[in-house]
Amino acid sequence: MRDERYDHYPQLEIDLGKLQENLAALQERCQVSGIKLAGVVKGFTAIPEAAKVFDRTGLDSIGSSRLEQLKRLRLSGVKTPLMMIRVPMRSEADQLVQWADISLQSEISVLQATEEAAARAGVGHKVILMADLGDLREGFWDREELTSAALAVEREMPHLELLGVGTNLGCYGTIQATPEKMEELISIAETVEAAIGRRLEVISGGSSSSVRMVLDGTMPKRINHLRVGEALLLGRVWGCDMPFLHKDVFTLRAEVVEVKTKPSVPVGELSVDAFGRTRTFVDRGRRRRAVLAMGRVDYGECEDLIPREPGLIILGASSDHTLVDVQNTVRHIQVGDILEFDLCYATLVYLSHSESVQPVFRRDGQPQ
Repeated sequence: MRDERYDHYPQLEIDLGKLQENLAALQERCQVSGIKLAGVVKGFTAIPEAAKVFDRTGLDSIGSSRLEQLKRLRLSGVKTPLMMIRVPMRSEADQLVQWADISLQSEISVLQATEEAAARAGVGHKVILMADLGDLREGFWDREELTSAALAVEREMPHLELLGVGTNLGCYGTIQATPEKMEELISIAETVEAAIGRRLEVISGGSSSSVRMVLDGTMPKRINHLRVGEALLLGRVWGCDMPFLHKDVFTLRAEVVEVKTKPSVPVGELSVDAFGRTRTFVDRGRRRRAVLAMGRVDYGECEDLIPREPGLIILGASSDHTLVDVQNTVRHIQVGDILEFDLCYATLVYLSHSESVQPVFRRDGQPQ
């Protein structure tokens, strides 16, 4: 009997076999450099069927920025230690110690709340203190404050274990992850080690943007941990293609609901679109256009979609419709046809969050 899920569009297909191969390939290369991986699953909203591939691969931990995702993973049977990769809210301390084994932290008051929650629950909790190296997102800016927090965890918070220090680069301030930045993080770690009188277990050198240094051999030796999502999921990050990884783990499919020849410039007095934006249009004359049954509420920005259909041009989108030029496609596009797209990271996040997008799974070419 045919699975009705595969007849529902828009559809996000996840190739579990290719995902597993990506995990194994990158993990192998990191292990050669003595680096453990936290596999980040927020990019696909921690869909359990895909997250369990991470669980079977022997990663050091599985990370997400949302506690509800970590809760779902634990309740679905995931055994790998779970890491909260967004610095936690003080108000969620009780849920943090219930569903996460490790958290990234940058405020002494939140550390104290985490200690109190762990004491109430009778559990231990591991923390990595984040250092801001210039990207200006989360992390201690003042090195003395970070060292003071480390001493407080070590000496005054018996239910917390200071696992190490870490940083994040590129996600807000666009600061590149470089060997020099990693050396700065190592220097911070050594200052903490001198203060607490022991060696830290983890120096976490960032996210997918740091993988390039592992591959080109420039990662400083004391960096022994990375938190990686995008590279594993898409097989690439900005400025670093990874030819040994699959680029098509994820496929977006959408159905054509209208095909007509129309002018390429709207007719009438221009105003703003459904999102209050003014737009400009290029007059290419009358063109064959298709409308797809998906829109910006499903995937974010249509400019981030990557068509697989040769000759297709993305024109724009409203909340629930995507407009594409099919004048010069190799295939003669008709109503009812299914068009496929590759994805960037932001698009994948939106799609996996949308209740209107059906996730389906494949392994070795077969539906799962």
